[in-house]
Amino acid sequence: MTSALLVCVLAAASPDAGDSADAGVAPPFQLHARAMPDKVKIGEPFVLEVALTHDPLQRYELKTPGDLGDFDYLGQERKRADAASPPNGVASGGFAQSTTTISIKLSAFQLGELQTPEGLQLEVTAPEGIVTLPVPRVKVEVVSTLPPDADKKGENLYDVKSPEELAIRSWRLLYVLAAILLGIAIAYGIWKYATRPKPVVPAYVPPPEPLHVRATKALDALAAENLPMKGEFKPYYFRLSEIVRGYLGELYGFEALESTTPELLVALHNRTTPGLPLKEVVQFAEASDFVRYAKQQPTIEDCKLHLELGYRIIHSTQAAQMPSGVVPAPKPSAPKPPGAAS
Repeated sequence: MTSALLVCVLAAASPDAGDSADAGVAPPFQLHARAMPDKVKIGEPFVLEVALTHDPLQRYELKTPGDLGDFDYLGQERKRADAASPPNGVASGGFAQSTTTISIKLSAFQLGELQTPEGLQLEVTAPEGIVTLPVPRVKVEVVSTLPPDADKKGENLYDVKSPEELAIRSWRLLYVLAAILLGIAIAYGIWKYATRPKPVVPAYVPPPEPLHVRATKALDALAAENLPMKGEFKPYYFRLSEIVRGYLGELYGFEALESTTPELLVALHNRTTPGLPLKEVVQFAEASDFVRYAKQQPTIEDCKLHLELGYRIIHSTQAAQMPSGVVPAPKPSAPKPPGAAS
């Protein structure tokens, strides 16, 4: 490419072509462009090398490209080498010179013989001003990556499909249901624990006192009320008869409280009653009936004697039923009613 042609190219390519021409920016001495390699597979990177020999006062740089059509811009590499001036200060041809090599990395995505993109431009900075210079276009053959028999084997390239919506399995609903079920289970467990039947601790029930102890305490309580001194003979004998009859019925196993005096005596005669003073029981039962039903008025002494008879009946039968070798407790003395003769 001659210097005159480069001047024309430089002037025509610059957006300020008239001003640049007036500024007198000299074109490069030499400009060479080549594709390495000049035959590449589709999408495979290759290098567009631009080599310029120019005035050392000039600087050549590649302007960042925009849309390059069927090509992609992948990057660049710039190198410059300045020639040493000869002793007389003049290089061969009459000028000192510099060499700038710009390697532009591209890739193509269209099959066939293509021209490198026309959107590539060099920016020339010189003392006279700044101008742009288009990068010469060179041929590059772009071939398929498939083997020659790809058509027969059905291995052709297909155009890129548009995006499609894909159903993606999600476990979110199951996680939510599991969390709800877990919450229900926890709430149910808390409710069951809160409403569980409380363990019933059985209250301590002391064993019942022996029969003779209970009967003796009942006589003691009756004596302490001192009913005869208050003139309440009938209630006194009713209470005394119930204590003695209840003791005999529980001791010998029959219903003594609901029995008449003859039935009581028959029941005692038909049973083995060791130690029981039967004659005194008969006297007590008859005297008690006279007071309770015949309204006979007893004396204070009679009341005392019949109370002592109740104590004697309990004591005598207790001693008779104790195992051999056991010493019976001493006979308790009946408390004296207030005012009674000693």
